[in-house]
Amino acid sequence: MAFTLKPPESQLLKTLSSILTSEKTHIFESLNPYIPKITQPLLISLFSSPSLAKRPETLLSLFHWAKTSTPDAFPPDSPLPLLSVVRSLISHHKFADAKSLLVSHILTTSDGPLSLSSSLLHPNLHLSPPPSKALLDLSLGAYLQAGKPHVALQIFQKMVRLKLKPNPLTCNTLLIGLVRYPSSFSLANAREVFDDMVKFGVSLNAKTFNVLINGYCLEGKLDDAVGMIERMVSEFKVQPDNVTYNTVLKAMSKKGRLNDVKELLLDMKRNGLVPNKDTYNNLVYGYCKLGSLKEAFQIVEVMKQTNMLPDLRTYNMLMNGLCNEGSIKEALELVDEMKELKLMPDVVTYNTLIDGCFELGMSLEAKKLMEQMENRGVKPNQVTHNISLKWLCKEEKMEEVKRKVKELVEVHGFSPDRVTYHTLIKGYLKVGDLNGALEMMREMGQKGIKMNTITLNTILDALCKERKLDEARNLLDSARKRGYIVDEVSYGTLITGYFREEKVEKALEMWEEMKMIKIIPTVSTFNSLIGGLCHNGKTELAMEKFDELAESGLLPDDTTFNSIILGYCKEGRVEKAFEFYNESVRHSFKPDNYTCNILLNGLCKEGMTEKALNFFNSLIEEREVDTVTYNTMISAFCKDRKVKEAFDLISEMKEKKLEPDRFSYNSIVTALMEDGKLSEAEELLEKVSGKFGSEKQSLQGETHEKAESKEEVNTEGIAYSDVINELCSRGRSKGVTVEVT
Repeated sequence: MAFTLKPPESQLLKTLSSILTSEKTHIFESLNPYIPKITQPLLISLFSSPSLAKRPETLLSLFHWAKTSTPDAFPPDSPLPLLSVVRSLISHHKFADAKSLLVSHILTTSDGPLSLSSSLLHPNLHLSPPPSKALLDLSLGAYLQAGKPHVALQIFQKMVRLKLKPNPLTCNTLLIGLVRYPSSFSLANAREVFDDMVKFGVSLNAKTFNVLINGYCLEGKLDDAVGMIERMVSEFKVQPDNVTYNTVLKAMSKKGRLNDVKELLLDMKRNGLVPNKDTYNNLVYGYCKLGSLKEAFQIVEVMKQTNMLPDLRTYNMLMNGLCNEGSIKEALELVDEMKELKLMPDVVTYNTLIDGCFELGMSLEAKKLMEQMENRGVKPNQVTHNISLKWLCKEEKMEEVKRKVKELVEVHGFSPDRVTYHTLIKGYLKVGDLNGALEMMREMGQKGIKMNTITLNTILDALCKERKLDEARNLLDSARKRGYIVDEVSYGTLITGYFREEKVEKALEMWEEMKMIKIIPTVSTFNSLIGGLCHNGKTELAMEKFDELAESGLLPDDTTFNSIILGYCKEGRVEKAFEFYNESVRHSFKPDNYTCNILLNGLCKEGMTEKALNFFNSLIEEREVDTVTYNTMISAFCKDRKVKEAFDLISEMKEKKLEPDRFSYNSIVTALMEDGKLSEAEELLEKVSGKFGSEKQSLQGETHEKAESKEEVNTEGIAYSDVINELCSRGRSKGVTVEVT
């Protein structure tokens, strides 16, 4: 819609058009005398002039000249002049030029009531004609290129309302923009866009589905991702490609779901696809993540046999796996193998090795590698600096960390990123400064740096450990509402926290909420739930969750089995514990000493000494038992006043090179005191005083106190609590419940 110009302005329009379409040189200098008379209506009419539309280069030059020379007629916040030029460029198929102008405008102006987006979405028809399909399409792409996918989404939704069918490229670009934006809302929006594409009959291709599948993987909804592969074949007749499968394979590898990986590889082959380098690299990554380095190296051998040489990414992942296992020497040897393939170490290689050296306390070697990388022209990057900060934080040198950050910012132009803040947050938490960690979280928000899921989970874990469960719950709810991606670790952390405070119902609420929003639990999450239920005397309910774990296709681990066994024993249901134990062994569970000690202690605690002795004898015949096993049996003998048998076990321990500890002697001393054999107790204390000097004094104090008071001693309270405490302390690495860190 053109502006109605007054006669003088109409004449001036003809004059200016004549100058601009003439063959003169320096035409814009000829326009300078007319600047005071140029108004916005005149300028917009000039931009819309048919004669100028045929000269797109002149039109573009006029646009840039007017921006700087006629500010009164060309206010920076008004999109009308821009839209006039863009329409003219579109009419002559100058789409690249039109899009470039739109992107530049979006990046340099703010969204307001008179903004470009407002003019497109809610045009004032008195000032401008309604946007055409081409203009909306082009604007949608411009907003995506400018990093504003949610404005692009609004334009797409307007096109849907107007029944303007977008082209497939525009739709796929919108899907990519939404999925790349780190928000659960944008991922849901992407799926709505897909549904609209289906309704409109927009042509769908593998790229469309690959973007959606990637979105599901980012949310951890791997079953939905696999379901989308099935839909694209059965419902939409679109064949998946290598990217389709590699996207899901990578996500599954990260989660350690290697059984599902194998199944997906078979499906890939059934669809006639041959694994490529990305496929193999995803498998290498998965095996390295699980610590299965033998299998990772076997995959590399398969690559070589199929004439697919490993690349730099392959070697960097192998090095990372070796460093995680503490095999820094073997990781360094891989550098030589790389060079034979003419692959030169890059910054990722050096970062991996530097971090590996720091991990093993080889700080001198780490610093040498830093010097070497600079000497070889490999410039340290953000990750390198973050590694340095991480190790200062691990050494609890927070003051030095502050100085280092300041130096990096001022001298090296370093700008703290999400990883930096995560590192600093962990550092503050390590030294017990929760307020410092929360301050870092607030600073991130002020700088517009969005917390990732790992940082969120770290803060949640710290709040739970500080017993601030309400604050942790509020943070989780707030994160979800603001579109943060929360995962099974986020919920597992709260579940563990609630169980720790014996708030079983709250923990179960979190579990149900997690399932409701389709977050798939891992074995660790199940272990948090099962262990918490067992600890709170609800082993039968834990068994229901155990069955749920098995039905979900996950494999229970040692922690799962041990939690159930300990739960039954804690409830005094030792027979049920053995039933479960025997059934588990039939299903390939391989019990270790920790498992056997739980069962042995369960028998002893229930006074089943004869059965305990039979079980103990079977254990020492078939495995190398540990000190805890002997201590448990010694304690049981002492409870039954069989001190001689307890002493026999002490002798047997020494024969087997197992050193008795204070728990071994504590039960015997207690039994002797209860029998009134104080001199023998004193003699034993004297004998072991060289090893347990501090314990001798405390036990002597107990001896005289008990002799004077003549009160009945609760044997179970003294001896068995020690055994249970020892089980807990010695079995800490196995864990009955999994704490999320």
